[in-house]
Amino acid sequence: MQITVGDLKIGQKGIIVDFDVDTIPLKLLEMGCLPGNSIELIQIAPFGCPLYFNVNDSHVAIRLETAKEIKVVINPNNND
Repeated sequence: MQITVGDLKIGQKGIIVDFDVDTIPLKLLEMGCLPGNSIELIQIAPFGCPLYFNVNDSHVAIRLETAKEIKVVINPNNND
């Protein structure tokens, strides 16, 4: 099932599959937010933005509007 990073629930993991390189800040790409990498939602700020993720053992805060541009696939067999 393909959704966006902004749709993940706390503790849910996905694999980044696609995004528009023009809408994603270069810093996120440098920190490993690239297709094929695993991403996990750790925490949501009190007002719903930003979202805190674990990407390649780095904690990254991403604005909700940016998170909705990053497509991920959820492995239904992954119970982590």
